[in-house]
Amino acid sequence: MHNSYHVEAWEQISAIKSRILRIWDGAPAPVRLSCIKFAQRVVLAQTVSNGQEAKYGGLDISLGMVPPNHPLLDPRLMEAEATGLLDRMLAVLQDNSSDALLVDATLNCLSILIRTRPSTSNRIINCVLNFNPLKLANSPMTPKNKVLMKSMEKTTRMLMINILKRDPNNQHGGRIQQYVERLMRSRAEIFDEAGRKRQLADQAAAQYGDLKRQKMETTAAVAPGPAAPVQPVVVPPLAPGPQTLAAIFTLTNNPGLQAFDATNIPANLVAKIVARTLNTIDQSVLDFAVNGVRSRLHTLQAAAVTAAAQYAAQGAAVPPAINPATAPLGVEEDDDDYEPNLDAAEDTEQILNKLDNAPPETSLDEYANPNAALGLGPFTLPPPPLIDANVASKLSTVAASRVFGPLSSLSSEGPAKKPKAGINRLAASSYDRDSWLTVVTRLATRSTFGLEEQQGPIKAEDGGAVPRPPVASTFNNATREMLFTYILEDWRPRIEIAVAWLSEEWYNDQLTKRLGVENAPLHYETWALRLLDGFMTFITGQDKVLTRFLAEIPELSRELLGRLKTLCGDPNTLGLAMTSLLYLVMMRPPVRELALDTVTGIWVECEYFLKRGYRREDDANHVVITDEEARPLAAKYLSKWRPGWVDQQLQLQAAQQAANGAALAA
Repeated sequence: MHNSYHVEAWEQISAIKSRILRIWDGAPAPVRLSCIKFAQRVVLAQTVSNGQEAKYGGLDISLGMVPPNHPLLDPRLMEAEATGLLDRMLAVLQDNSSDALLVDATLNCLSILIRTRPSTSNRIINCVLNFNPLKLANSPMTPKNKVLMKSMEKTTRMLMINILKRDPNNQHGGRIQQYVERLMRSRAEIFDEAGRKRQLADQAAAQYGDLKRQKMETTAAVAPGPAAPVQPVVVPPLAPGPQTLAAIFTLTNNPGLQAFDATNIPANLVAKIVARTLNTIDQSVLDFAVNGVRSRLHTLQAAAVTAAAQYAAQGAAVPPAINPATAPLGVEEDDDDYEPNLDAAEDTEQILNKLDNAPPETSLDEYANPNAALGLGPFTLPPPPLIDANVASKLSTVAASRVFGPLSSLSSEGPAKKPKAGINRLAASSYDRDSWLTVVTRLATRSTFGLEEQQGPIKAEDGGAVPRPPVASTFNNATREMLFTYILEDWRPRIEIAVAWLSEEWYNDQLTKRLGVENAPLHYETWALRLLDGFMTFITGQDKVLTRFLAEIPELSRELLGRLKTLCGDPNTLGLAMTSLLYLVMMRPPVRELALDTVTGIWVECEYFLKRGYRREDDANHVVITDEEARPLAAKYLSKWRPGWVDQQLQLQAAQQAANGAALAA
């Protein structure tokens, strides 16, 4: 509300709102439920509150917070848009929708609007009173329709009952009471069929007749006569020639059944079929089939004995059985004209030629020493291929992005209270999000430590020397950028990650200074300033995490604390900035003087700009401390921690003004 100069932020908010409202109708059900909740929040924010919601602590966002002369927000247009969104929400009830999810979500959102926005209550109550949640009773009563009707009816009834409980003297109280009673009666007529009284026995007999007599008459009418004789099972004879085991047990002439492969049926299903068939089959049919198979086996055995006797009478051996898998195809092959010469002389000559060309055999002395065969010669890996700088930069970026891949799947849950191990904690002690973030921060700070040293000067054409720029680690910088983005995405709960990262950067810079590397880049100050600038873009007066951040990072500089002067230009964040500086003065003695210098700078700059009549709107790009409360608050802290300094400054200013007045008079 008070940052009307942030035009880009307001435009982004409007674009996001338009995008959500545009996808409302065509989105899946879960997204539509979220859109309904979002529309409810927009209606709450763009209508006037009743001011009676004490649980929000005075932070109920409503149209009453917009000043009448706001350059970007027009209260009339916003209220009209809220009315249109409310009508869009009520369209689900006006159309008597049968989608229980949308209806229940809309009714649950309307209850808050009725309670906190009296200007919308009449429109909402009239729409709900015209809604019929039991409309599906005219359609077939499937279990699904029953569940949908029960859900919508219960939600509607509870909404109306809660309205009556909160305001018994409501102008719509009588209509609401009648509506609730009508819903309950309709529900009882539709669903409570089991609770109705049964008909008398004689009435049921007169309507349906004697069921036992009807059953007996029907049974007598369809009673079967004498059983027809069972058709005898005919066992077809076997074909001449060799037979398979399947053919012996096949008792049908149907070619389709003969070609069916019974091994494809699961064993448990076969067991059920066999058990049920044996239980229902006639015993005479079963005996006839068994005797038929037995006669086939006897016939085959007799034929085999007869054939063996015939071969024995002729004095010939019984031919072996032919395997169809290895039997010849019976195709006549053409005679080949090629007949190779395979005499022994030619083979011997070829063998001798091969022996002459063979390598010399290894002597037996080498095999006598077992270590001789185990000795390995020198082996060197081939040099890696040269990689272009652009290719290396792209590969480093891809590798850094893959490092952040597991963060989405890792769990952040752990013990209720974890001990802080400090800088020497084990990064891979447990496979959770905290351990992996420790690995990421150390990859960003320590993975190429010592490789950024200067490689010596570059010779110039005139004989001089030009210092060589330090070698930048693309992987480290890419990892730092992604870590910076990851923290700013949700910076309040991730403030510990920011502190851990800056601690690693500070440790890396200290090791670099200890090694005495010339012109080596130092990263702590750069990324600390970037993080603080990123936080201050979204900070509010209730964000105590800023004080925690300044208290836990390893080192503070004058430029870092100077960023707090930006917060002193806003009345909402002035107290947070001064409280953070006071905390540093009290709890961090090494930076006490630095924090007090920042407070004195705030006092001096506030005095300077106020005397010259500056206002924030005069120079939006410069830090101008114009809040009248900043100077008294700074003077209060300085009077305790630097007694006499404010009086001395006032005396110096008075003396300077007197000198200037004397000079003008002369």
